[in-house]
Amino acid sequence: MNIENTQVQMRKGILEFCILHIIARGEVYASDLLEELTSARIMVVEGTLYPLLTRLRKAGLVDYKWVESNSGPPRKYYTITEQGSDFLEGLDHTWNELVSSTHKIISVNKNIPNS
Repeated sequence: MNIENTQVQMRKGILEFCILHIIARGEVYASDLLEELTSARIMVVEGTLYPLLTRLRKAGLVDYKWVESNSGPPRKYYTITEQGSDFLEGLDHTWNELVSSTHKIISVNKNIPNS
């Protein structure tokens, strides 16, 4: 079994959650999302991010607006919707339960003799 594959799957599982949290702070441009996710070591590429943002918009969780730019084409800025905020609140509750449950399991002192 390859540890890198498992690590990638774990990160992918929380990508939507992290994106919604970033957008919930206020208007955000996609490249800023990429930068923050990458700096947090949640590796994501544009080919993954844009379809996910489209899916979140179609689900009514985020919206966007076009803003003119002085240095190029207009930019699309994302915001969270009221439905998205409610959804994120539910995800927060689930996340906190998972962290607590996982911590209980992995913090148990094992008394397993060496084979």
